[in-house]
Amino acid sequence: MAMMTTTTTKTFFYTQIPANSHKSGAVASSFVSVPHSSSLQFRSLVSDSTSISAQSKLTGKLRRVSVVVSAAATSEPLTVLVTGAGGRTGQIVYKKLKERSDQFVARGLVRTKESKEKINGEDEVFIGDIRDPEAIAPAVEGIDALVILTSAVPQMKPGFDPSKGGRPEFYFEDGAYPEQVDWIGQKNQIDAAKAAGVKQIVLVGSMGGTNINHPLNSIGNANILVWKRKAEQYLADSGIPYTIIRAGGLQDKEGGIRELLVGKDDELLETETRTIARPDVAEVCVQALQLEEAKFKALDLASKPEGTGTPTKDFKALFTQVTTKF
Repeated sequence: MAMMTTTTTKTFFYTQIPANSHKSGAVASSFVSVPHSSSLQFRSLVSDSTSISAQSKLTGKLRRVSVVVSAAATSEPLTVLVTGAGGRTGQIVYKKLKERSDQFVARGLVRTKESKEKINGEDEVFIGDIRDPEAIAPAVEGIDALVILTSAVPQMKPGFDPSKGGRPEFYFEDGAYPEQVDWIGQKNQIDAAKAAGVKQIVLVGSMGGTNINHPLNSIGNANILVWKRKAEQYLADSGIPYTIIRAGGLQDKEGGIRELLVGKDDELLETETRTIARPDVAEVCVQALQLEEAKFKALDLASKPEGTGTPTKDFKALFTQVTTKF
């Protein structure tokens, strides 16, 4: 939310200030006590959001005191909707937002009642199908930002026996293919958020999208990265401030203890540092909502192995490294 500042100047010809005048709203009727020196400048805080700057000049037997009042309204918490809030990474993002209630009002969108119960969701967690634009509308109403963490999930074909070697085969359920979830479903979310007037969208995808032959595209012959990339491009062309985070291999490990790495065009996939803990991805999502340096940028995200490098704490510096818009 934008911070608004109102400045008012009052001139008084008095020389004393009551002891109880340092209260919000008392400035206009306060008197300022000025020493006998010819000029004075001072600044003090009145309540949490009002500052006073005063200057006096000796004018005969009276001193003129000009009081400048700057009242800065405190920023209200951002209302943020996390879609895919029942997923393993989505749950963490939703929890982090809930824990920072002074900065955020957290909402969630999940697909089933079971997912809502899993994250102990109350009225702020909506149940809806992202493939249905009408189902999304109630969740996005009145939000300031959107974090998209929805993704098509492949299912393992039954009958696989790891003891016999070979690789498992996967498929997508009818209606839940990447084209329907990662493209149409994400497009629906972007359109709904734009109609609601959101200020920013953070979208979490995957590295590998520059390679049409990436193994992920062969799962179920569904080209999941192709459809993810299409949704990312749609977001970048939407005009809404965005942050696209293409995460490396997701790991269920502790966050906040590794040095994070950003890259572009899947360059990190050519290195030994191409994985990242889910809580670290979640933290980058939350930080992106607070930093101007994160807007209109797309980045690949991974981390150094635990115990090497310095754990990332300065996220402004991290986003400043990113120069790519897509």
